[in-house]
Amino acid sequence: MKAANSKIPNAYSADCPTRQILDRVGDKWAVLILLLLRDEPMRFNALRRAIEGISQKMLSQVLKSLDRDGLIRRRAFATVPVTVEYSITPLGATLAGAVDPLRDWAEQNLKEVLNAQRRYDTARKDIAA
Repeated sequence: MKAANSKIPNAYSADCPTRQILDRVGDKWAVLILLLLRDEPMRFNALRRAIEGISQKMLSQVLKSLDRDGLIRRRAFATVPVTVEYSITPLGATLAGAVDPLRDWAEQNLKEVLNAQRRYDTARKDIAA
């Protein structure tokens, strides 16, 4: 009998652990953090200032998840108060490289998507009237 972790990954299967990874990839905060850390290590507050709209609690949660997944590294320095720096791991860099084209696509096609949304919403209003 095969061990549960020896199964071939299938993201379409409800119990496949790859879905957890896809959840991380689909998390806007995780993607933005990885892309920032790809350029240089950063401290918590620097990340918070760089990513507008993220709360302290959310940033903390996402950093812990990324650290747990091996995508970033948390390094504490013995200072008063303790200084903590986050950096991307080689594994995280491969993910950042894979999602950066999605960021580019979103920035390049934002106008078209917004126009499509307006057309859709206008058509729905006409139907409802």
